[in-house]
Amino acid sequence: MRPTPREGGFLGLLLILGLLGAGFLALSDEVREHSTQAFDEQVLRSLRRPDDPGQPRGPRWLAEAARDVTALGSMSVLALMVVAVGGFLALVRRWRTLALVLGSTLGGVAVNTLIKGLVARPRPSVVPHLTQVLSESFPSGHAMLSAIVYLTLGALLSELVSKRWLKAYLVTVALVLTLLIGVTRVYLGVHYPTDVLGGWMAGLGWALLAGLVARVARRRSPGLREEARGDTEPP
Repeated sequence: MRPTPREGGFLGLLLILGLLGAGFLALSDEVREHSTQAFDEQVLRSLRRPDDPGQPRGPRWLAEAARDVTALGSMSVLALMVVAVGGFLALVRRWRTLALVLGSTLGGVAVNTLIKGLVARPRPSVVPHLTQVLSESFPSGHAMLSAIVYLTLGALLSELVSKRWLKAYLVTVALVLTLLIGVTRVYLGVHYPTDVLGGWMAGLGWALLAGLVARVARRRSPGLREEARGDTEPP
């Protein structure tokens, strides 16, 4: 018996989630064994001037622009984003959707903190940092949490439009933001490339897992199905 399109999509997401999980575990093992260290340090050095490692390559404005973009993945900005969206969901009484957003975000923060503590990789020391850092290096919290928050919010907003190109636009914007934030972490010298890659993989995997949980919950909850259709309105 052939699976329905809905079942096929569900199985496809499970397959992608499994591949991301296996890839992340393999990468974390390589990082703990220092197998990627030479490559990571070479990339960081290549982004700095040979005569002065404290100066990044490129025009003067690029470093400042990188700091501006990287701030979009900071805990402060992401928290403000989630609070703003959460406030909107509360105003329109989409309580179940609010619970899914908060669960995805707070769960992602907890997982990122746990993995950082387990791997305990020091921050790069091969080049000077161009912005302040406070925690361990692997995986990149900016890359992971921006993937979780922006992809979750992009998927949430895409439910409010019916045209496919609008849905694709919202998801693309979320992906581009996540990619830019990760790249700036390497450019600013506060993360190795494998830190960012691990953050992207973990963040995307967590966002997909949250999406699968939401899909199953909607099948079993009439209230969630109504919220997804926009049937819930403020008083």
